[in-house]
Amino acid sequence: MTNVRNTILVTGGAGFIGSNFVLQWIRNCSDAVVNLDLLTYAGNPDNLAAIEDDSRHKLVRGDICDAELVAALLREHRPKFIVHFAAESHVDRSIVDPGAFIRTNVQGTFTLLEQARLYWSELDEAGRKEFRFLHISTDEVYGTLGPDDPAFSEISAYAPNSPYAASKAASDHLARAYFHTYGLPVLTTNCSNNYGPFQFPEKLIPLVILNALEGKPLPVYGDGCNVRDWLFVEDHCSAICAVLDRGRVGETYNIGGNSERKNLDVVTAICDLVDDLRPDTALGPRSKLITFVADRPGHDRRYAIDATKISRELGWRPDEEFISGLRKTVAWYLDHGSWVQSVRTGAYRDWIRKNYEERLPQ
Repeated sequence: MTNVRNTILVTGGAGFIGSNFVLQWIRNCSDAVVNLDLLTYAGNPDNLAAIEDDSRHKLVRGDICDAELVAALLREHRPKFIVHFAAESHVDRSIVDPGAFIRTNVQGTFTLLEQARLYWSELDEAGRKEFRFLHISTDEVYGTLGPDDPAFSEISAYAPNSPYAASKAASDHLARAYFHTYGLPVLTTNCSNNYGPFQFPEKLIPLVILNALEGKPLPVYGDGCNVRDWLFVEDHCSAICAVLDRGRVGETYNIGGNSERKNLDVVTAICDLVDDLRPDTALGPRSKLITFVADRPGHDRRYAIDATKISRELGWRPDEEFISGLRKTVAWYLDHGSWVQSVRTGAYRDWIRKNYEERLPQ
């Protein structure tokens, strides 16, 4: 096989983080993007409307578990990078249907790694040297932290506590094994909670924004004191580009926003922003809509990311502070009602009713 082309293969590039990455890549880079996405509930071609007429972007509907399809795309397009976002990613859904997470996150990642290995082995020397497989993962593989524990670093022990986290941990181990066993030039990133445009509105921040706008209850699990580190999605995408450009093969880089917040504080901040951007005197302060509901099983208490390594080695730091990024996020959802309406299908409403509305109040 001849050398690689100026093309990258992105999996899951119609989802939340993936679509933000593809849009940023097309905006800033000349390389073409082949975008493989199964277009399940969280994958939405409308996320990519801004580049629908750009010849550098090709959206392929397909399954990462389909080895023949993956092999055919690699042979045809000869990408220099594979950026692997495709995953089932909602902890609540993993509790209801863990099998789907094993299939996509474990079997799917294995299929991609194996087909990438075969493809890479047939490249010429220059192509093998340039090629990268970037596996996108999560801080949830590290388990939970106590209130005074140091933040997760790249050498933290894995201790996943949900089916989602366990499936991602398994995929991380596969990626590591393919580097150490076969020499496949793999990089792994573990990020903290993302927020920003195009996030499917079953996740905390978009759910609360839209419910606050509409005067609906704002469900908060347990006592609301679970802590997460929040990362604006565009900062995450810029970090991924830095890892692709300058990261050392075989290494893991943790990506965080340096913005730990209790869930209750996040919800309160959203209420204040919606009140400011869309005041409703009849409704009054949105914070009165906060409703504490029964906690989910095995809810990790705290996540935090130590991003020292990526800062020191690659010079990356987040541009957005939490409140500035949150204001941009709230404004985006308030200004994109047609997108919101298009994704809130009957299946979405059924899930929200089952997962939130049917929970008993605390």
